[in-house]
Amino acid sequence: MRRMLPVLAVATALLLASAACGNGAASGNTSPDKKTIRIAYQAFPSGDLVVKNQGLLEKALPDYEIKWTKFDSGASINTAFVAKSLDIAAIGSSPVARGLSAPLNIPYQVAFVLDVAGDNEALVARNGSGVTDVAGLRGKKVATPFASTAHYSLLAALKQAGVAESEVTIVDLEPQDILAAWTRGDLDAAYSWLPSLDELKKTGKVLISSRQLATAGKPTLDLGVVSTAFASAHPEAVDAWRKVEAQALDLIASDPAAAAKSVAQELNLTPADAQNQLSQGVFLKPADLASDEWLGTEAKVGKLADNLVSAAQFLKEQQKIDAVPDLTTVQKSIYVKGLPDVLG
Repeated sequence: MRRMLPVLAVATALLLASAACGNGAASGNTSPDKKTIRIAYQAFPSGDLVVKNQGLLEKALPDYEIKWTKFDSGASINTAFVAKSLDIAAIGSSPVARGLSAPLNIPYQVAFVLDVAGDNEALVARNGSGVTDVAGLRGKKVATPFASTAHYSLLAALKQAGVAESEVTIVDLEPQDILAAWTRGDLDAAYSWLPSLDELKKTGKVLISSRQLATAGKPTLDLGVVSTAFASAHPEAVDAWRKVEAQALDLIASDPAAAAKSVAQELNLTPADAQNQLSQGVFLKPADLASDEWLGTEAKVGKLADNLVSAAQFLKEQQKIDAVPDLTTVQKSIYVKGLPDVLG
């Protein structure tokens, strides 16, 4: 994911978005009878793509126009939230930790766990690079999208192996750009995610996956966030969104072939490839989201808040953010209003 845009770029984005609704009301559009919900999605295998492909939110909220916009990075999603041009987004836990920290301090809340990174994110060394383990990356060129969960995991993997960040040349490339540079032989390794990860594996060796790093205490997740202002003004729309995301999780568990068909259409894959990629992620049961381990409830916010603080602490150690938010502040950024009832 791209690095945070310069101040001038952010200011420009704010100017361009000045007509967008920033007071919590759903934005207007050309249809006088409908309001618009602006949703950011990313092209990775998840229930979010099932929701989009099957029009589940459109069916649940017929009085709203749902505007889906594809983003390539959590950093660009954060910039869009700064510009007040998004209401809901699918975004990795590392960019969320950045967003909740200084200097961004973005007013959004985590309202859903889309997936827990497993083998669907990994560090791969290119065949012929001579790299056989993470320690062997010293002096090598490694690509990853900056400010992403993959970037966070790469730094964690280097630290675990005793390799200083300064000993590696880390370049900022989006997944598709990684593939192009990989094909040219410009890279020794890359930390990326599906679907491009499968292409890297064809001519490379997996050194470590996000599943292994999670076991070692550095888990990463894909989260659903909502603008705090939007959630306050339109709680019924947030409830409908959470319900259809839960419906997608149920479909992945009960009928993976049907879920894969939708994901395949969104990612231009075969259903078999999509199903294989879905199998590499870790998808929670909807009821689990209200447990102490994840989002929790209004009575007790779950440990996801601790996870985000831990991620922020790591990012501060790596000098990627200015300051770490306290746990109480992050707990207030977990949206658990009526969660058990919403999930059924």
